[in-house]
Amino acid sequence: MGADVGLVAASALHAGFQLVMTVLVYPAFRTVPVELWAAQHGRHTRRVTWLVVPVYGLLALAGLATLRSGADAWQLVALGLLVGCVVVTATVAGPAHSRLAAGRDPAALARLLVADRLRCVAAVLAGLAALVASS
Repeated sequence: MGADVGLVAASALHAGFQLVMTVLVYPAFRTVPVELWAAQHGRHTRRVTWLVVPVYGLLALAGLATLRSGADAWQLVALGLLVGCVVVTATVAGPAHSRLAAGRDPAALARLLVADRLRCVAAVLAGLAALVASS
């Protein structure tokens, strides 16, 4: 599989994953009663890890293959947006999840939801940029 196809496939997988999280999973956090929060957040964390690791692993492999093959401008845009997703995850979403693991915190949940929307927009735009690059 060529680097361009790999980047399109990995970006599409990531965008789909991110859309599900943004549209279905994270909004449901708002409805979890305080007394069930710790258990629900813990289950979410354990379950989503099995998806996050392979999705981000495939993105990393596709990104490295793209760079090794000589990325064009649109591929660099896609990679930049994907790096942005990782940065937002590491600097905002991850710390918000850590805070939420200790208990329901409306401010941390609000930060998580904003970060998640940013990641979703970046993931979808990355997928589109990768698709443009491959055509």
